[in-house]
Amino acid sequence: MTVLTDNVIQQAIDAAKDVGFGIWFLIAVALVFFMQAGFAMVETGFTRAKNAGNIIMKNLMDFCIGTVMFILIGFSFLCGEDVIGLIGKPGFDIFTAYENFDFSNFVFNLVFCATAATIVSGAMAERTKFISYCIYSGVISALIYPIEAHWIWNADGWLYQIGFHDLSGSCAIHMVGGISALVGAKILGPRIGKFSKTSDGEIKVHAIPGHNLTIGALGVFILWFGWYGFNPAASKSVEMLGSIFLTTTIAPAVATVVCMIFTWLKYGKPDVSMCLNASLAGLVGITAGCDVMDAFGALAVGIVSGLLVCFGVWFLDYKLHIDDPVGAVAVHMMNGIWGTIAVGLFATDTAPGFAIAQNGGASGISGSGLFYGGGLELLGKQSLGVLAVGAWTAVTMSIVFFAIKKTIGLRASEQEEIIGLDVTEHGLVSSYADFAPAMGSDMLGYTKDDAKSVIRVDSSAEPVVSVEKAVTVENYTTPAPDDSSRITKVVVVFKQTKLQDFIAAMESIGVTGITVTNVLGCGMQKGQQEYYRGAVVETNLLPKVKAEIVVCRVPVRTVINAAKSALYTGHIGDGKIFVCDVENVVKIRTGEEGYDALQDD
Repeated sequence: MTVLTDNVIQQAIDAAKDVGFGIWFLIAVALVFFMQAGFAMVETGFTRAKNAGNIIMKNLMDFCIGTVMFILIGFSFLCGEDVIGLIGKPGFDIFTAYENFDFSNFVFNLVFCATAATIVSGAMAERTKFISYCIYSGVISALIYPIEAHWIWNADGWLYQIGFHDLSGSCAIHMVGGISALVGAKILGPRIGKFSKTSDGEIKVHAIPGHNLTIGALGVFILWFGWYGFNPAASKSVEMLGSIFLTTTIAPAVATVVCMIFTWLKYGKPDVSMCLNASLAGLVGITAGCDVMDAFGALAVGIVSGLLVCFGVWFLDYKLHIDDPVGAVAVHMMNGIWGTIAVGLFATDTAPGFAIAQNGGASGISGSGLFYGGGLELLGKQSLGVLAVGAWTAVTMSIVFFAIKKTIGLRASEQEEIIGLDVTEHGLVSSYADFAPAMGSDMLGYTKDDAKSVIRVDSSAEPVVSVEKAVTVENYTTPAPDDSSRITKVVVVFKQTKLQDFIAAMESIGVTGITVTNVLGCGMQKGQQEYYRGAVVETNLLPKVKAEIVVCRVPVRTVINAAKSALYTGHIGDGKIFVCDVENVVKIRTGEEGYDALQDD
């Protein structure tokens, strides 16, 4: 009786575990789906505002088009009945045998497939036709990803059978997406203004900073959060789940610290965007072996990832001259390769996921890594997998991109690229509503579809003075008290931090009319050289404040002395004061001119 009771209790515990991990499996799927928002934010923030809507639309369609293609053919190629270890047999069980369909497995593989497709978007951003993007995104979801994923994750796939290990896709997802991005960016060509030739024939790299680092950072945090579902989704034990959470935290944190130190030493300041990419690089690097590595292995992966992302961005810019606006190739391809190879170096049987992998887990493994006594066997198999999957992706995606280029075209026109794809592809004047820039009729002429139907809204408020009186200016000029009607404009350019001191100084001498503008400028010192992801920002301009004052009653010398007193520090960059005569001043509301126009009512 006791034995029977113990068996029943154990069966109940096992059933509860199965249910618990089944629920966790779907929660992880939701987290991976949420990563689409992270990719959208990263790509939007690291590119220019005129293409924000286009980036968002492409990330949305990645998943939606991918879902359609995965239903029709992709899922069968990945999970269907195996054909000689290379491909799954096409089928439509989702329509013909729904009652027996593996629902959870479908959505799990779908969200991973969408991740592979969306990686390509960032590298080809700001100059790709939307229709062309939709086509190659669909091909990736239907053909490229499912077939190579079948090799790795289907129990009958040839890479799975030899003991190749890639738990969550450093190779199957990130390397594939990164290689596709590299091929696409190379065939597409760089953005206008990214590279130029000097007089001696050298290629010069120009930084094109993204428009919203805050959004980019939010995207990185979302992705990091989503990665806690991405990596441990297939966990089979609490210990394995906890270990994966640990390694998934260590690697990106270490990578970011290493990148910060490197960029600080190399460029004189820690590079924000590069460090954000380093966090993603560490996550990509640990993805393949997160279940079979210990803390030391995760640490080593993070160190290399932090340096590799810096090298990758530099190598693409300065050696290959390939324009990758968001650093997708350096983050995903290079660290996807590194993470896959790292399994062959740092896999250890002390990790909770090792035994599970050996006993038919989500990804197989043939032994320990080189540094843990396993010799070269696993390292060789990991290298073989990288070469095979890399060759498959490079060849097939080259064919796809060249086919699109020769038929409907891959790249937007020069005019469309300059104006921005938001306007030309989607009819969006701006993705930022009330902050929409002014758009002239010349720009409207380049828009497509509904872009020309912008409705102009006029104010209905009644003016204080009639239009006739405001336009036909009447001379109400009266002489200044000292019989002088001389009007002078004083322009002061100075440091932003001194604005309040300057305003207080002007108010103290009776000057209340001030126009203040944020500007960029440099003096004889040519500004301070800055870097963006390793490339020099060529403008050499510093943020300044320009204050414009027109005076008549207040002596000019009084204004100058007050300004000097408020702004002087004795250091380079205190600013300059420009003084010029003004022929006349007209107050629009009343028509007053000269001295009277400068006086309060």
